[in-house]
Amino acid sequence: MWRWVRQQLGFDPPHQSDTRTIYIANRFPQYGLYTPQKFIDNRIISSKYTVWNFVPKNLFEQFRRVANFYFLIIFLVQLMIDTPTSPITSGLPLFFVITVTAIKQGYEDWLRHNSDNEVNGAPVYVVRSGGLVKTRSKNIRVGDIVRVAKDEIFPADLVLLSSDRLDGSCHVTTASLDGETNLKTHVAVPETAVLQTVANLDTLIAVIECQQPEADLYRFMGRMKITQQMEEIVRPLGPESLLLRGARLKNTKEIFGVAVYTGMETKMALNYKSKSQKRSAVEKSMNTFLIIYLIILISEAIISTILKYTWQAEEKWDEPWYNQKTEHQRNSSKILKFISDFLAFLVLYNFIIPISLYVTVEMQKFLGSFFIGWDLDLYHEESDQKAQVNTSDLNEELGQVEYVFTDKTGTLTENEMQFRECSINGIKYQEINGRLVSEGPTPDSSEGNLSYLSSLSHLNNLSHLATSSSFRTSPENETELIKEHDLFFKAVSLCHTVQISSVQTDGIGDGPWQTNLAPSQLEYYASSPDEKALVEAAARFGIVFIGNSGETMEVKTLGKLERYKLLHILEFDSDRRRMSVIVQAPSGEKLLFVKGAESSVLPECIGGEIEKTRIHVDEFALKGLRTLCMAYREFTPKEYEEIDRRLFEARTALQQREEKLADVFQFIEKDLVLVGATAVEDKLQDKVRETIEALRMAGIKVWVLTGDKHETAVSVSLSCGHFHRTMNILELINQTSDSECAEKLRQLARRITEDHVIQHGLVVDGTSLSLALREHEKLFMEVCKNCSAVMCCRMAPLQKAKVIRLIKISPEKPITLAVGDGANDVSMIQEAHVGIGIMGKEGRQAARNSDYAIARFKFLSKLLFVHGHFYYIRIATLVQYFFYKNVCFITPQFLYQFYCLFSQQTLYDSVYLTLYNICFTSLPILIYSLLEQHIDPHVLQNKPTLYRDISKNRQLSMKTFLYWTILGFSHAFIFFFGSYFLIGKDTSLLGNGQMFGNWTFGTLVFTVMLITVTVKMALETHFWTWINHLVTWGSILFYFVFSLFYGGILWPFLSSQNMYFVFIQLLSSGSAWFAIILMVVTCLFLDIVKKVFDRQFHPTNIEKAQLTETNSSIKCLDSMCCFSEGETACASVGRMLERVIGRCSPSHVSRSWSASDPFYTNDRSILTLSTMDSSTC
Repeated sequence: MWRWVRQQLGFDPPHQSDTRTIYIANRFPQYGLYTPQKFIDNRIISSKYTVWNFVPKNLFEQFRRVANFYFLIIFLVQLMIDTPTSPITSGLPLFFVITVTAIKQGYEDWLRHNSDNEVNGAPVYVVRSGGLVKTRSKNIRVGDIVRVAKDEIFPADLVLLSSDRLDGSCHVTTASLDGETNLKTHVAVPETAVLQTVANLDTLIAVIECQQPEADLYRFMGRMKITQQMEEIVRPLGPESLLLRGARLKNTKEIFGVAVYTGMETKMALNYKSKSQKRSAVEKSMNTFLIIYLIILISEAIISTILKYTWQAEEKWDEPWYNQKTEHQRNSSKILKFISDFLAFLVLYNFIIPISLYVTVEMQKFLGSFFIGWDLDLYHEESDQKAQVNTSDLNEELGQVEYVFTDKTGTLTENEMQFRECSINGIKYQEINGRLVSEGPTPDSSEGNLSYLSSLSHLNNLSHLATSSSFRTSPENETELIKEHDLFFKAVSLCHTVQISSVQTDGIGDGPWQTNLAPSQLEYYASSPDEKALVEAAARFGIVFIGNSGETMEVKTLGKLERYKLLHILEFDSDRRRMSVIVQAPSGEKLLFVKGAESSVLPECIGGEIEKTRIHVDEFALKGLRTLCMAYREFTPKEYEEIDRRLFEARTALQQREEKLADVFQFIEKDLVLVGATAVEDKLQDKVRETIEALRMAGIKVWVLTGDKHETAVSVSLSCGHFHRTMNILELINQTSDSECAEKLRQLARRITEDHVIQHGLVVDGTSLSLALREHEKLFMEVCKNCSAVMCCRMAPLQKAKVIRLIKISPEKPITLAVGDGANDVSMIQEAHVGIGIMGKEGRQAARNSDYAIARFKFLSKLLFVHGHFYYIRIATLVQYFFYKNVCFITPQFLYQFYCLFSQQTLYDSVYLTLYNICFTSLPILIYSLLEQHIDPHVLQNKPTLYRDISKNRQLSMKTFLYWTILGFSHAFIFFFGSYFLIGKDTSLLGNGQMFGNWTFGTLVFTVMLITVTVKMALETHFWTWINHLVTWGSILFYFVFSLFYGGILWPFLSSQNMYFVFIQLLSSGSAWFAIILMVVTCLFLDIVKKVFDRQFHPTNIEKAQLTETNSSIKCLDSMCCFSEGETACASVGRMLERVIGRCSPSHVSRSWSASDPFYTNDRSILTLSTMDSSTC
């Protein structure tokens, strides 16, 4: 019973085997022993709460926050003992905070419930009892055969059984899963591919054994046992057989598949990942400040309690004649009385801890994050993509970045590949106007003149496939040269995973129409831009990939159609860094074609021009080109039989399948003959050089982490400005042992100290990095910190995350930011303090897993220098102002105890205690934290050095915090003693001699305090809009109006009304008005003098820039208000924002310039999408 309860609560999950057995169509064996397995239903649950657990679960989560739990304790104390203030004073603000948060979270969860119901209620067709049955998605069970039609989304993870094609293939797009828009081909096993009708499928008797659910989208291992005519056939199942929930069927009329994973066990659901709980530096500082104020609170309570008992040591004060003790009070325990008094003082002073701080910060982050999406400078018109905010918790962290780690391909570059050069059997060629141009001596040009090979069309009567022996020596005539070119481009045309566009794909396998198709009519789709560029290049040179027809790859060579039977695909993986295909040529030979990085292909080669090709690859890399090597191998029938057997065994293994496949792949991909190498160009994105230079000026160190080879990476680093030509480049590459690596690091450290060079750059490869991180982390970090730029090449995805982790945990604890665009960048994006995803061509996986997503790398500077700067300044002021105003609020209460014998008499009315943080002072600071711009955005854009002024959390340093705290105490002393000196001796301030009481004194203090803290917020505001004016002066006006109504009417629902007519009486006194004005001026005068003195004699860089901005002639906030001629999709949002912030006239926007303007004479900066005219925009 106890074990069952624990299982239901999730503490003791039931034991599961490593595999699951699925009986297709749920046809369980009628005889023999079998253990039924329980599988979950197909409901998707993204919601967090239910109707039954919302209240307890939400309350539990909210009270895990220290501040909420603290106020709950205070509230309970007020209920249990006799305290000076009503429990309402703590309970109402706590209830408000809890309720607002619960409503927000409940509404968000209600939206998730609606979304879940829509998905779970979608209609689907399932094969049951020999027919198609329409049901809801949530009713699908593991083992059900599901029919999916064209353009429909798969409702569960299905193993493909058959399609409308004879070969059992179908095409899907997984854009909603990994963002890849290319078509992927999935195939059914031959025995089920022929079962294309419901009646045929009803006769299928088969069992699937596969692994338990896991989140990896690209990994699936299983096998299918099919019983046909009393014979059992076993077929391997891999990722190519699995159709993932969330993917969409394309170019196929319908498919049938059996559900293997359902509901929350589907790979899509397992990839539902709550964002990692990253905490910003501001939040950590805020928690530190809370602890300090908690210490101040406890200290004040202890001091008050001790002084109370010290004072009551005299009998006349312990039991005065007007307040005699009862017998019970005289006999009560002194220890319990001391504790009770301590708790009472704790309750009296508890408002020094600002409960509404958390709610205000959450609202500021949530609402403030919209400005990033609204910013037109972060909108990319070509792709119609605007910046996205996936988490608003880290807005201010954008202003604290010290290290930027960026991927290269697709992040710094466009990820648009163009074939540029190649090396074929030791001869280097480049493409010029669609023709191959030889750069080296050929059989017909011994002097090395450029020779042209426009195509192979004039040699179409030659044999186009040479045997392996033909290429182990140099070619002796033109025929051999053409054979080499033919073999090279056939390797390019066959070794890939490219698909044909949707229209043409529908016809594949339906007839020989492809033979008349011109290469220009074909449109290729590929998961890798490299593959697409290479296949297109081969097509331009006469060898055109037509498409797949079942197990046949069709290639048109000089107008002649050739069919190669595709026997096996050895998929690419990051460990091997290569992929291969085994095909059977029309003449019957079985050939292996291999494509991969030169570091993984060349060591496996035993023939071909290896050294010449290696030199050419290095030359390509020096030009910044991406290189791949092509090789092949011919198998004898006996060799192929063994390979086929070993591949089948490895692919049908349920245990350690990946390790066994790796061993088989290594066995196959050896003794290769090198045929050549390719070089494609990946263009740099626009403004990359300027952006990196701006980051460097801002004091941010930029590291490039890439999987490319050393020479390519260095070349691109030089071209994008990451490395300078004058920079001393240090290298830590090709290290093979720990001792060698350590010695090299020590040499580099000595060179850095000895060389009189201002800047150093470091290049390190993945192998050397692994050695350096193993035992020499400190030495490696010492070298890296002294380098202004670091390039890490040949990096695996996990190595990228390890490097960032190493920097994060270094003694300085710098704030790190990672930028990437592909799935291989997700680990480093999640590891860094702030993760930025580029919405590029490698899918959306990086963008989905990031904290922020932008369309181009150049937008990073605006994101950091403007938005990051503003967010940090706003929230830093918000946090410190909250503590300041609460010190001003509670300190007079503490001082008042010295004048009331520590009797725990409250200075303020309970309504004022309750509404101070909720109503009277909440809006001015919230609006400030949303709209404040202490300096024009263009100044921040064009002067990146201003970013240094806010780095390392300077605005929330202990020095600044102490200044605000001391300022709060000093203002509180002025409030209290100013009011005391006014009415302390003469309480008759009215002409009729009527006297003021303690409530009038407290109200006077409260009024002065409220006006002072509100005007103090106004002094901190640099950017005034009509909203700022409304909430600042409106808050003061609201207080006066509320107090007049509250104290001017006898409210029947109030048991006691201490404030009746008090406020009206106070305002009737001219002396009170004079005192209020005098104390407010006195409090703020010293603050104003300090500001003027600091600006005059010790101005910061930001204050200098503000002065320059004032002297310039900027009329509007360009990044928010100026638009190019053709308004973008965001224009309406921009116009709405203009009206809200009140910065520019919505009807007319102009901008004028002074000739001496140092910042704006050239507005074609890296931070504006469109150029602006010098007079208008």
